[in-house]
Amino acid sequence: MAIEVGAKLEGKVTGITHFGAFVDLSGGVTGLVHISEIADNYVKDVKDHLKLDDVVTVKVINVDKDGKIGLSIKQAVDRPEGSQPPQRERGAGGGFNRDRGPGAGGGGGFNRGPGGGGGGFNRGPGGGGGGRPFKSQSGKPSYGKPSFEDKVSRFLKDSEERISSLKKNTEGKRGGRGAKRV
Repeated sequence: MAIEVGAKLEGKVTGITHFGAFVDLSGGVTGLVHISEIADNYVKDVKDHLKLDDVVTVKVINVDKDGKIGLSIKQAVDRPEGSQPPQRERGAGGGFNRDRGPGAGGGGGFNRGPGGGGGGFNRGPGGGGGGRPFKSQSGKPSYGKPSFEDKVSRFLKDSEERISSLKKNTEGKRGGRGAKRV
């Protein structure tokens, strides 16, 4: 039987690793379900979701030239038209925070979506620099929407501060200011 991309098949879990699970499809053909393709939510340990000899429905997502077959359990689930899988939730501090709901903060990093957070690159409704009013080029706080020029000047200022901070930290680790490397 030829395995085609997009086909939904049933298989038996024959092996579990830290990066996914091997599934025997039929006739000795085995494919890999990567850990990111097991469930819609975050999977820390494959063993929390699958056990050896479990029978699972999988969707073939790719077939390499060398015969490796990529499978997905989460894409094999039939969802009604227009519905989306549940959004992943991340921890409260830092990191990449996207669409965590209204008012969801986050301590830095790249924040996108409602709520923004306290620092880092913030995009979306409510995404500001920790609730401070935006200062325009004239130096006066602007409580309205900042202009493009204000955003660029703020970005440049933040970038320069971060670069100088990085330079200070790396110089200290290298021996700093004229010290010779051995």
